[in-house]
Amino acid sequence: MAESFGIDPERYDRNRPPYPDAMIERIVAASPGTDFLDVGCGTGIEARQFLAAGCAVLGVETDPRMADFARTTGLEVEVATFEAWEPAGRTFDAVVSGTAWHWVDPVAGAAKAARILRPGGVLAPFGHVYQLPPTVAEALAAAYRRVAPDSPINLSGWPGGSMLDGYQALYARAADGIRQAGGFGEPELWRYDWEHSYTRDELLDLVQTSGGLSSLPPDQVAEVLAAVGTAAAELGGSVTLPYATWGLTATRTDIQP
Repeated sequence: MAESFGIDPERYDRNRPPYPDAMIERIVAASPGTDFLDVGCGTGIEARQFLAAGCAVLGVETDPRMADFARTTGLEVEVATFEAWEPAGRTFDAVVSGTAWHWVDPVAGAAKAARILRPGGVLAPFGHVYQLPPTVAEALAAAYRRVAPDSPINLSGWPGGSMLDGYQALYARAADGIRQAGGFGEPELWRYDWEHSYTRDELLDLVQTSGGLSSLPPDQVAEVLAAVGTAAAELGGSVTLPYATWGLTATRTDIQP
């Protein structure tokens, strides 16, 4: 599933929205300097935001297709998993990760970040999640179950029904990994709420960037999109999705593991 996002990097970059400006400013302000490492940089969405904020950014990305796209936007990228990536003596003021830290071992990743961060440096993983309207979400889940009944991926939502609230668990897990790894102060968990509107076609494009769907054969993708498109059209052809951007910041201490 992790490798499926690079099937169409241009679509991914076009449809995944940037991160809230206030979040970018928060992380930059918390960092002691401007040398940033972006773990799982993908097509470079958040890296470009940090570059625009005056930071120097090096990306690490496991998918060569995503890395190649990011390079076309002016980002320097090295291809590797974060766990296997070789820092070669380099250190950074901040290690960030946009909607990608859940692919990194939470303890090993935090321990490696502690080793490459300068004193007072910041580890800041963060990520988007959006909530589809109930009728669209139900159509997506039903179609996905129909075409891929054996898939372990659950598109029916989180216990309690809110995708927006459910993402908190990912960053609580990341915070636990930081505590286990040592070398950091107490992680600070935070959330930004916002909205983004989509036409029917834009929504179908966005849905295609999800890992579960992008890994399916084309005929199955078409069947799922037809169901989603019908549901979206019944809402008038335009939808406004609530988003939550979850994340955390943890500051490297002088005492290392």
